[in-house]
Amino acid sequence: MDTAPSAPHGHPGTPPSSRNRRKVATAAALASAVEWYDYFVFGIAAALVLGPAFFPSGNEAAGVLASFATFAVGFLARPVGGVIAGQLGDRRGRKPMLVLALTVMGLATTAIGLLPSYDTIGLAAPVLLVLLRLLQGLAVGAQWGGAMLMATEYAPEGKRGLYGSLVQLGVPIGVMTANSVFLLAGALTDERAFGAWGWRLPFLVGVLVLLLARYIHTHVEETPEFRAAEEKLAAAEQAVEARRSPLRTILRHHLGTVLLAGGSFAVNTATFYILITGVLDYATRELEMRRTSVLAVSLLVSLTQLVLIPAAAALSDRIGRLRVYAAGAVGLLFWAVPMFLLIDTASLVWLGVGTFVGSCFLSIMYGPQAALFAELFTAEMRYTGASLGYQISAILGGGLAPFLMVLLLEATGTSMAVSGYIMVLSVIALVSIWLLTRRSAAAAEPEAAPTPQG
Repeated sequence: MDTAPSAPHGHPGTPPSSRNRRKVATAAALASAVEWYDYFVFGIAAALVLGPAFFPSGNEAAGVLASFATFAVGFLARPVGGVIAGQLGDRRGRKPMLVLALTVMGLATTAIGLLPSYDTIGLAAPVLLVLLRLLQGLAVGAQWGGAMLMATEYAPEGKRGLYGSLVQLGVPIGVMTANSVFLLAGALTDERAFGAWGWRLPFLVGVLVLLLARYIHTHVEETPEFRAAEEKLAAAEQAVEARRSPLRTILRHHLGTVLLAGGSFAVNTATFYILITGVLDYATRELEMRRTSVLAVSLLVSLTQLVLIPAAAALSDRIGRLRVYAAGAVGLLFWAVPMFLLIDTASLVWLGVGTFVGSCFLSIMYGPQAALFAELFTAEMRYTGASLGYQISAILGGGLAPFLMVLLLEATGTSMAVSGYIMVLSVIALVSIWLLTRRSAAAAEPEAAPTPQG
């Protein structure tokens, strides 16, 4: 494992001020929150309205499958966004790529809110929806690495996990905000109006992302670790190839680390999207629970992550990333079956208990994840390597999870099939974590060996 030592903060020899660190961390956290809000709005809409609006069919399940397939398309684009932004971010800087990602996401999300439905423009409607979803995928694939590195590369010594968790908080904040705006849209409209135009309101909020992009562009400085790496690369003749193509260096020398990173996190992304999107469809369509009640439960559960994610990250700063990370994966392995047994009761209370405990294990993994992925690679290739590992996990887990959940439920008639899917990914995560731990130990052995005397 290529664990990168902490580089000096600020310009060489000049650490950034506490005020500057806080400003950058806050900007990165806000960037993550608004980006994920735009991304999750699509997932909620896919579970509730996009099927009949853009994929009319006599079979309700077929319409949901079509909308979830469009949801998954965004995940296929995420590694492409991560690679493009990683290449440029490792060569040109973290900040420009973060600003570009926010701009693309804001424009794509707003356009979805304005997109005519199938009844208005026919086949052009689903085609344009897919294209806009692809742009969302490219944007979120580019954003995560930029926001994560802006936070972790400004972090004080010994607090990289905690600072990285501020970006991770963008996920529950994005979920909470998306759920809240959908609840508000539902409260302001009746069922018919919501299906006709009310669902568009949460997408139109996406235009606010452009204001944040402008703020970061004008008020936030590039990270000190990137500036230090840039000077180091410029002075070292042997590093010319890495400067030209961080992706080539990653694929030639660090592909195993990227794949293990992706395998370690796939269970988290899969379970997360099952809980926020798949369960929303399952509870409202199959269990006949009220949409507003299920959204409210999801909102309340997400609140707990605001505490658990930074707590898990701070613990990882003390006892190690992989130990905390593995504890979350073990929890998901053993909770997968009880969670769906509780959800199947169609009781709001037990739905809340089942998803709350599952969310706790997700938070335990999610807290240290940003710092863990950042530390797997050196600064000159970190954007590319960390983004690629994260977005591979998004394809393996998140993108197909709601789609596979509907398929498994239709094919087997039991939610235990979905539990089995989560358990398989949990085992893959634990094996990946074990291999990463062995690599870390092997990398540390030469440093720990005694220096020969004489």
